[in-house]
Amino acid sequence: MNTKTKIALVTGGSRGLGRNSAIKIAQKGLDVIITYRSNKEEAEAVVKEIQSLGRKAIAYQLDTKDIRSFEAFIKTVGDHLEENTGSRNIDFLINNAGTALYAPIPEVTEEQLDDVVDIHFKGVFFLTQKLLPFINDGGGIVNISSGLARFALPGSSVYGSIKAGVEMLTKYMAKELGSRKIRANVVAPGAIETDFGGGRVRDSKEMNDMVAGITALGRAGLPDDIGGVVAFLCTEDSRWITGQRIEASGGMFL
Repeated sequence: MNTKTKIALVTGGSRGLGRNSAIKIAQKGLDVIITYRSNKEEAEAVVKEIQSLGRKAIAYQLDTKDIRSFEAFIKTVGDHLEENTGSRNIDFLINNAGTALYAPIPEVTEEQLDDVVDIHFKGVFFLTQKLLPFINDGGGIVNISSGLARFALPGSSVYGSIKAGVEMLTKYMAKELGSRKIRANVVAPGAIETDFGGGRVRDSKEMNDMVAGITALGRAGLPDDIGGVVAFLCTEDSRWITGQRIEASGGMFL
Protein backbone atom coordinates (compact mmCIF):
# COMPACT_ATOMS: atom_id res chain seq x y z
CA MET A 1 0.00 0.00 0.00
CA ASN A 2 1.46 3.37 -0.96
CA THR A 3 0.67 6.81 0.37
CA LYS A 4 -1.08 7.94 -2.81
CA THR A 5 -3.59 5.11 -2.85
CA LYS A 6 -6.66 5.55 -0.69
CA ILE A 7 -7.55 2.78 1.72
CA ALA A 8 -10.94 1.44 2.79
CA LEU A 9 -11.68 -0.78 5.78
CA VAL A 10 -14.71 -3.04 5.32
CA THR A 11 -16.00 -4.96 8.33
CA GLY A 12 -17.56 -8.33 7.55
CA GLY A 13 -15.86 -8.33 4.18
CA SER A 14 -15.46 -12.07 3.75
CA ARG A 15 -18.89 -12.82 2.28
CA GLY A 16 -22.19 -11.41 1.06
CA LEU A 17 -22.56 -7.66 0.74
CA GLY A 18 -19.27 -6.96 2.48
CA ARG A 19 -17.36 -9.14 0.03
CA ASN A 20 -19.05 -7.53 -2.96
CA SER A 21 -18.46 -4.03 -1.57
CA ALA A 22 -14.77 -4.74 -0.93
CA ILE A 23 -14.27 -5.97 -4.50
CA LYS A 24 -16.20 -3.06 -6.03
CA ILE A 25 -14.18 -0.61 -3.91
CA ALA A 26 -10.96 -2.20 -5.17
CA GLN A 27 -12.24 -1.82 -8.74
CA LYS A 28 -12.43 1.93 -8.03
CA GLY A 29 -8.68 1.93 -7.38
CA LEU A 30 -8.57 1.72 -3.59
CA ASP A 31 -6.61 -0.70 -1.43
CA VAL A 32 -8.81 -2.64 0.98
CA ILE A 33 -8.63 -4.04 4.50
CA ILE A 34 -11.38 -6.50 5.35
CA THR A 35 -12.38 -8.11 8.61
CA TYR A 36 -13.95 -11.50 9.19
CA ARG A 37 -15.38 -13.05 12.34
CA SER A 38 -14.64 -16.74 11.93
CA ASN A 39 -14.02 -17.90 8.35
CA LYS A 40 -10.42 -17.08 7.54
CA GLU A 41 -10.43 -19.11 4.31
CA GLU A 42 -13.32 -17.08 2.85
CA ALA A 43 -11.56 -13.86 3.83
CA GLU A 44 -8.28 -14.92 2.23
CA ALA A 45 -10.15 -15.79 -0.97
CA VAL A 46 -11.50 -12.22 -1.08
CA VAL A 47 -7.99 -10.86 -0.48
CA LYS A 48 -6.67 -12.89 -3.44
CA GLU A 49 -9.49 -11.69 -5.67
CA ILE A 50 -8.73 -8.07 -4.81
CA GLN A 51 -5.03 -8.64 -5.39
CA SER A 52 -5.86 -10.11 -8.81
CA LEU A 53 -7.34 -6.70 -9.64
CA GLY A 54 -3.96 -5.09 -8.97
CA ARG A 55 -4.91 -3.65 -5.61
CA LYS A 56 -3.47 -4.43 -2.20
CA ALA A 57 -5.57 -6.18 0.43
CA ILE A 58 -5.29 -7.86 3.80
CA ALA A 59 -7.74 -9.57 6.16
CA TYR A 60 -7.94 -9.41 9.95
CA GLN A 61 -10.12 -11.27 12.42
CA LEU A 62 -12.54 -9.03 14.31
CA ASP A 63 -15.70 -9.69 16.28
CA THR A 64 -17.55 -6.37 16.18
CA LYS A 65 -19.49 -7.41 19.28
CA ASP A 66 -16.27 -7.50 21.31
CA ILE A 67 -15.68 -3.80 21.86
CA ARG A 68 -12.76 -4.46 24.20
CA SER A 69 -10.82 -5.95 21.28
CA PHE A 70 -11.02 -2.80 19.14
CA GLU A 71 -7.92 -1.05 20.44
CA ALA A 72 -5.69 -4.07 19.83
CA PHE A 73 -7.23 -4.51 16.37
CA ILE A 74 -6.63 -0.86 15.48
CA LYS A 75 -3.02 -1.09 16.71
CA THR A 76 -2.42 -4.20 14.59
CA VAL A 77 -3.89 -2.55 11.49
CA GLY A 78 -2.04 0.68 12.21
CA ASP A 79 1.30 -1.10 12.59
CA HIS A 80 0.76 -2.80 9.24
CA LEU A 81 -0.17 0.45 7.53
CA GLU A 82 2.70 2.40 9.02
CA GLU A 83 5.16 -0.24 7.86
CA ASN A 84 3.72 -0.31 4.35
CA THR A 85 2.56 3.26 3.77
CA GLY A 86 4.31 5.38 6.35
CA SER A 87 0.96 6.34 7.87
CA ARG A 88 -1.44 4.64 10.28
CA ASN A 89 -4.45 6.19 8.56
CA ILE A 90 -7.27 4.96 6.35
CA ASP A 91 -9.68 6.96 4.21
CA PHE A 92 -12.99 5.09 4.38
CA LEU A 93 -14.70 2.94 7.00
CA ILE A 94 -17.57 0.70 5.91
CA ASN A 95 -19.49 -0.62 8.92
CA ASN A 96 -21.01 -3.68 7.29
CA ALA A 97 -20.56 -6.61 9.70
CA GLY A 98 -23.78 -7.97 11.14
CA THR A 99 -26.12 -10.83 11.85
CA ALA A 100 -29.86 -11.26 11.46
CA LEU A 101 -32.53 -11.78 14.09
CA TYR A 102 -35.98 -13.02 13.07
CA ALA A 103 -38.25 -13.30 16.11
CA PRO A 104 -41.70 -11.94 16.96
CA ILE A 105 -41.79 -9.46 19.84
CA PRO A 106 -43.24 -11.96 22.41
CA GLU A 107 -40.35 -14.36 21.78
CA VAL A 108 -37.33 -11.99 21.80
CA THR A 109 -34.98 -12.67 24.70
CA GLU A 110 -32.84 -10.10 26.44
CA GLU A 111 -29.74 -11.92 25.22
CA GLN A 112 -30.93 -11.73 21.61
CA LEU A 113 -31.66 -8.03 21.89
CA ASP A 114 -28.32 -7.34 23.53
CA ASP A 115 -26.51 -9.20 20.74
CA VAL A 116 -28.17 -7.08 18.05
CA VAL A 117 -27.46 -3.86 19.96
CA ASP A 118 -23.83 -4.83 20.56
CA ILE A 119 -23.12 -5.86 16.95
CA HIS A 120 -25.21 -3.36 15.02
CA PHE A 121 -25.11 -0.27 17.22
CA LYS A 122 -22.48 -0.31 19.97
CA GLY A 123 -19.97 -2.00 17.68
CA VAL A 124 -20.57 0.54 14.92
CA PHE A 125 -20.44 3.46 17.36
CA PHE A 126 -17.26 2.50 19.19
CA LEU A 127 -15.30 1.14 16.24
CA THR A 128 -15.98 4.41 14.44
CA GLN A 129 -15.14 6.41 17.57
CA LYS A 130 -11.82 4.62 18.08
CA LEU A 131 -10.90 4.86 14.38
CA LEU A 132 -11.70 8.58 14.05
CA PRO A 133 -8.13 9.71 14.83
CA PHE A 134 -6.97 7.44 11.99
CA ILE A 135 -9.48 8.45 9.29
CA ASN A 136 -7.97 11.03 6.99
CA ASP A 137 -9.71 14.38 6.71
CA GLY A 138 -11.80 14.31 3.55
CA GLY A 139 -12.53 10.61 3.99
CA GLY A 140 -15.84 8.92 4.64
CA ILE A 141 -17.94 6.52 6.67
CA VAL A 142 -20.58 4.23 5.18
CA ASN A 143 -22.96 2.51 7.57
CA ILE A 144 -25.03 -0.39 6.27
CA SER A 145 -28.68 -0.27 7.32
CA SER A 146 -31.76 -2.03 5.94
CA GLY A 147 -35.06 -1.40 4.26
CA LEU A 148 -36.48 -2.71 7.55
CA ALA A 149 -35.69 0.67 9.11
CA ARG A 150 -38.26 2.21 6.73
CA PHE A 151 -40.99 -0.45 6.60
CA ALA A 152 -42.06 -3.06 9.14
CA LEU A 153 -42.22 -6.80 8.55
CA PRO A 154 -43.24 -9.14 11.36
CA GLY A 155 -40.28 -10.68 13.16
CA SER A 156 -37.79 -7.87 12.54
CA SER A 157 -38.72 -5.47 15.35
CA VAL A 158 -35.30 -5.51 17.03
CA TYR A 159 -33.15 -5.56 13.90
CA GLY A 160 -35.18 -2.86 12.12
CA SER A 161 -35.31 -0.62 15.19
CA ILE A 162 -31.57 -0.83 15.80
CA LYS A 163 -30.87 -0.08 12.13
CA ALA A 164 -33.10 2.99 12.45
CA GLY A 165 -30.84 4.03 15.32
CA VAL A 166 -27.79 3.60 13.11
CA GLU A 167 -29.40 5.83 10.50
CA MET A 168 -29.87 8.63 13.04
CA LEU A 169 -26.35 8.08 14.35
CA THR A 170 -25.08 8.55 10.80
CA LYS A 171 -26.65 12.00 10.65
CA TYR A 172 -24.85 12.92 13.86
CA MET A 173 -21.59 11.62 12.43
CA ALA A 174 -22.10 13.74 9.32
CA LYS A 175 -22.83 16.81 11.43
CA GLU A 176 -19.97 16.42 13.89
CA LEU A 177 -17.33 15.34 11.37
CA GLY A 178 -18.21 17.88 8.68
CA SER A 179 -15.50 20.25 9.93
CA ARG A 180 -12.98 17.56 8.96
CA LYS A 181 -14.69 17.10 5.57
CA ILE A 182 -15.45 13.52 6.56
CA ARG A 183 -18.72 12.38 5.02
CA ALA A 184 -21.06 9.86 6.65
CA ASN A 185 -23.84 8.10 4.77
CA VAL A 186 -26.15 5.11 4.99
CA VAL A 187 -26.69 2.44 2.37
CA ALA A 188 -29.90 0.53 3.11
CA PRO A 189 -30.29 -2.69 1.10
CA GLY A 190 -33.62 -4.35 0.60
CA ALA A 191 -33.96 -8.13 0.59
CA ILE A 192 -30.81 -9.61 -0.94
CA GLU A 193 -29.95 -13.15 -2.01
CA THR A 194 -27.06 -13.97 0.33
CA ASP A 195 -26.48 -16.38 3.22
CA PHE A 196 -27.57 -13.61 5.62
CA GLY A 197 -30.25 -14.82 8.01
CA GLY A 198 -29.71 -18.42 7.00
CA GLY A 199 -30.13 -17.61 3.31
CA ARG A 200 -33.87 -17.03 3.62
CA VAL A 201 -34.24 -14.77 0.59
CA ARG A 202 -31.87 -16.81 -1.55
CA ASP A 203 -33.02 -20.33 -0.69
CA SER A 204 -36.77 -20.06 -0.04
CA LYS A 205 -38.79 -19.83 -3.24
CA GLU A 206 -41.79 -18.61 -1.25
CA MET A 207 -39.76 -15.81 0.33
CA ASN A 208 -38.09 -14.94 -2.95
CA ASP A 209 -41.44 -14.75 -4.76
CA MET A 210 -42.90 -12.60 -1.97
CA VAL A 211 -40.00 -10.15 -2.23
CA ALA A 212 -40.29 -10.00 -6.02
CA GLY A 213 -44.01 -9.25 -5.70
CA ILE A 214 -43.51 -6.20 -3.48
CA THR A 215 -40.52 -4.82 -5.42
CA ALA A 216 -40.96 -2.37 -8.28
CA LEU A 217 -38.16 -3.93 -10.30
CA GLY A 218 -39.72 -7.37 -9.87
CA ARG A 219 -37.02 -9.46 -8.21
CA ALA A 220 -35.00 -9.91 -5.04
CA GLY A 221 -31.70 -8.08 -4.86
CA LEU A 222 -28.23 -9.50 -5.48
CA PRO A 223 -24.93 -8.51 -3.83
CA ASP A 224 -23.91 -6.93 -7.15
CA ASP A 225 -26.81 -4.49 -6.74
CA ILE A 226 -25.31 -3.09 -3.53
CA GLY A 227 -21.52 -3.18 -3.65
CA GLY A 228 -21.27 -0.56 -6.37
CA VAL A 229 -23.38 1.88 -4.35
CA VAL A 230 -21.03 1.50 -1.39
CA ALA A 231 -18.02 1.88 -3.67
CA PHE A 232 -19.47 5.06 -5.22
CA LEU A 233 -19.56 6.62 -1.74
CA CYS A 234 -15.81 5.98 -1.52
CA THR A 235 -15.09 8.11 -4.58
CA GLU A 236 -14.64 11.78 -5.35
CA ASP A 237 -17.88 11.70 -7.36
CA SER A 238 -19.82 11.48 -4.06
CA ARG A 239 -17.97 14.37 -2.42
CA TRP A 240 -21.15 16.47 -1.89
CA ILE A 241 -23.22 13.68 -0.34
CA THR A 242 -23.29 13.41 3.44
CA GLY A 243 -25.85 12.61 6.10
CA GLN A 244 -27.96 10.76 3.55
CA ARG A 245 -29.81 7.45 3.47
CA ILE A 246 -29.52 5.69 0.11
CA GLU A 247 -31.91 2.77 -0.13
CA ALA A 248 -30.94 0.19 -2.72
CA SER A 249 -33.97 -2.09 -2.63
CA GLY A 250 -35.26 -2.15 -6.19
CA GLY A 251 -38.26 -0.21 -4.93
CA MET A 252 -39.63 -2.37 -2.13
CA PHE A 253 -42.97 -1.19 -0.71
CA LEU A 254 -43.15 2.02 -2.72
